[in-house]
Amino acid sequence: MHLTKHHGLGNDFLVALVDEVPDDAADLARAWCHRTRGIGADGLVFGTPPVAGAGEVAQPVDLVMTLFNADGSRAEISGNGIRCLAQAAIARRGGTAPLVVLAGGTARPIAVIDVDGDTMSLSVDMGPVGAGPPVPERALLARPTFGFGRVETADVGNPHVVLEVQSHDAVDAAVDGPAIEALWKPTGINVHFLTRSGPDRISLLHWERGSGVTDACGSGATVAATLANRWGLVGEHVTVHMPGGDAQVVVGESATLIGPATHIADIEVPHG
Repeated sequence: MHLTKHHGLGNDFLVALVDEVPDDAADLARAWCHRTRGIGADGLVFGTPPVAGAGEVAQPVDLVMTLFNADGSRAEISGNGIRCLAQAAIARRGGTAPLVVLAGGTARPIAVIDVDGDTMSLSVDMGPVGAGPPVPERALLARPTFGFGRVETADVGNPHVVLEVQSHDAVDAAVDGPAIEALWKPTGINVHFLTRSGPDRISLLHWERGSGVTDACGSGATVAATLANRWGLVGEHVTVHMPGGDAQVVVGESATLIGPATHIADIEVPHG
C-alpha cells in the first residue's frame, strides 16, 4: 500500500488514498503509527471515493475521510489530519483546485491559500461549533487541584473540553490531560489547556483522545478559539499558538481553520 506522511504543525499523519478502508485498518494504525516499532504518527487517515447515496450532505463531496488514532480507535475529525489528507489528494490530482471532504458526517470545503515547496497552506470550513457533552460535577470539583478557571465543552464533529488556566507553567499535559479525560469515561474527550497570550491570541496545550500529547490539534484550536471568543477573551480573528506553531481561526456561524500541511515522505508498505 502506498502511504504519504504529512504533518500539520507537528501533528503527523500517515495518509492512504484507497478505494476502500481495509478491514484491518485499526490494526494497521496501531502497527504503522507506533513510534519505535512502526513508521510513527499520531494517526492513520484513509481517503476514499464517495459512495452514492451514503450520508445526507448539503453538497457533493470529492473524498471521504476515515481516521484512526495511533491506538487504533476511530476519530470523527481532525483539523490537522484533514489538511494532510487534502494535501495528499490535491498533489495526486495536480493543480490547486479546492475540494470537499466528508469527515465526521459533515462536508467540509477546503481551499489552497499558498504552496511553498513541500508545505501547503489551506483553509478548512470546519462547520459550526456546537455544544459538547455535559461537564461532570466532579470535573468542577477538581478545579482547585488542576488550577483552572472557566471550563466548557464543545463539539465540532468530535468532543472537546477547554480549560482556562493562568499559566501553562503549572500544567503537565501528559499527566493532567488523561486525568481530565478520565472524567468523561467511557467515551473520552480531547483536552485543551488555554491561556490568553495577547490581543486576539491564545495559547494551547493538548491531550488528544487516542493519541496522547500532540504538538497541535486543529479541531481543538477551532473549538478553543470559539469558546475564547464567547468568553470575551478574543475577537473573531484568532491566532492560536501551539507547541508546533500557529494556526488561524475565524470564528463565526461556521468556523474556518487556516494552517499548513507539510509533506514528509512517500512510503510503500506491504499489505494484503
